[in-house]
Amino acid sequence: MCRDEHPRSSKSSKARQGFRSQWQVSGVILSVVIITHNEEANIGRTLASVQPLVADGNGEIIVVDSVSTDRTVEIAKSFGTKVFVETWKGYAAQKNSAIDKATGDWILSLDADEEVESDLVKEISIAISEQQRLAGYWMARKNFFLGCRIKRGGFWPDWKLRLFRRGAGLFEDRAVHEDVQVQGLTAKLHGALLHHSYPTLSDYIDHMNRYSSLGAEMVVAKNYRGFSLYNIVLRPLATFIHNYFLRLGFLDGREGLLLHLYHAVYVSWKYAKAWEQSRNDRR
Repeated sequence: MCRDEHPRSSKSSKARQGFRSQWQVSGVILSVVIITHNEEANIGRTLASVQPLVADGNGEIIVVDSVSTDRTVEIAKSFGTKVFVETWKGYAAQKNSAIDKATGDWILSLDADEEVESDLVKEISIAISEQQRLAGYWMARKNFFLGCRIKRGGFWPDWKLRLFRRGAGLFEDRAVHEDVQVQGLTAKLHGALLHHSYPTLSDYIDHMNRYSSLGAEMVVAKNYRGFSLYNIVLRPLATFIHNYFLRLGFLDGREGLLLHLYHAVYVSWKYAKAWEQSRNDRR
């Protein structure tokens, strides 16, 4: 049984050309940018958590939706967000499209299943009001799996650079696991994002299936071609042993076991799919 606390409601040169050499100041202090697709179960909670940051005309919320078929857009508009519906271009491109639409001095980039903890809201407010010459801020994530907080196995503190000055950062152009690349000095905040990831096993398996396909594309792009017993069998086993035992993932109970077991399966899928794709390309 899960006994952990539950969440509170509440580099390419082309990319570098997009960076501005001087920080620009606008009438809007903060732009919260989010990409969505069929996120009606999450988007309301996420948008509610950032309301204190954009109240009284101090900020804006921009949602770039990739043609959702549920109530995502309707819910987003009910919070007064600026909603743009665009065809899917990939994670990095979609997030950079949202950044391009921002007018605030600062950008807070969130996933649709993330919630800003109340303590972090206060820290962000202070950080963007100070005159420090920092380009961005890192924040930790509290990850939840099957409704339980995962504290070990590499899932905490799970630092993410999500707050940065407009014109100072872009998401790197890669198929999956994209990160913001920022020019300038950065610092860490103490509050956390609440990451409501994978409330069911079906959600996690669907996610890993999709991500392993994208990961396989990246592996093939690096000229991986053969059927490797090491990558398909031994690497996943080593990943499980490292995260579950050496990084104490077993202390997260049954949920920790399932998370690390299926993550190891994801690693196997990625390399098996890379082999399959390269084999099909040769035909």
